[in-house]
Amino acid sequence: MSRQASITRTTKETDIRLSLNLDGSGKGNLNSSIPFLDHMLEQISRHGLIDLSVEAKGDREIDDHHTVEDIGICLGEALRDALGDKAGVRRYGHAYVPLDEALSRVVLDLSGRPGLEYHIDFPRERVGDFDIDLFKEFFQAVTNHGKITLHVDAIRGANNHHIIETVFKAFGRALRMAVEPDPRHAGIPSTKGAL
Repeated sequence: MSRQASITRTTKETDIRLSLNLDGSGKGNLNSSIPFLDHMLEQISRHGLIDLSVEAKGDREIDDHHTVEDIGICLGEALRDALGDKAGVRRYGHAYVPLDEALSRVVLDLSGRPGLEYHIDFPRERVGDFDIDLFKEFFQAVTNHGKITLHVDAIRGANNHHIIETVFKAFGRALRMAVEPDPRHAGIPSTKGAL
C-alpha cells in the first residue's frame, strides 16, 4: 500500500506544492523561501524517515505568517491523505529530544480530533529574523488539517534555536512512531472502529 500524498494550495497569499512519503528514508527537498523553516522541516523529514518535498512562494513582503501557516495546512492535509483510514498504524507516538541545554517532549495521537497543547516559553522573540510565534501557527495548522491531537512541551532551554530544533526533531520521531505499521494489529486502532 502506497502511503504517499501530494497537496497543492494556491491562494492570493501563497502558492505551495507539498508531497510526502510516509515510508521514505528521510529525504528532504525543501524550498519554503524561509531558510530557518526549511532547516526545521528537514528535522521532521530526517527524524521521521519521511520523504518530504516543499516548494512555496508567499507574500513575504508582508511577513512570513501566511507562508508558514499554509505549509502547515498542506502538511496536515498530506498526512491525513497518506494515512487513509489509518488501519494498521500504531496511532500514538511520543519522543523526548535533547540538544545541549534544551529538552522537549512531543506526544501525538492520530485521533481524528484536532487539538493542540503548545507549551513553550522562548527566552527571545526571534531566531535571526524569524518570528518564533509562527511555529505555534505552523503546529496549529498541522493539527487542524491533519486531525491529530498534539502535545508540545519544551521542558527546558535557553537558546531559541536549540529549543525549537528539539521540538521539530521530537515531532518527527513521534510521528514516525505513530504512523508505523503495527504488526500485531491490522485493523483500525480504536474501539470505535474509525478514526
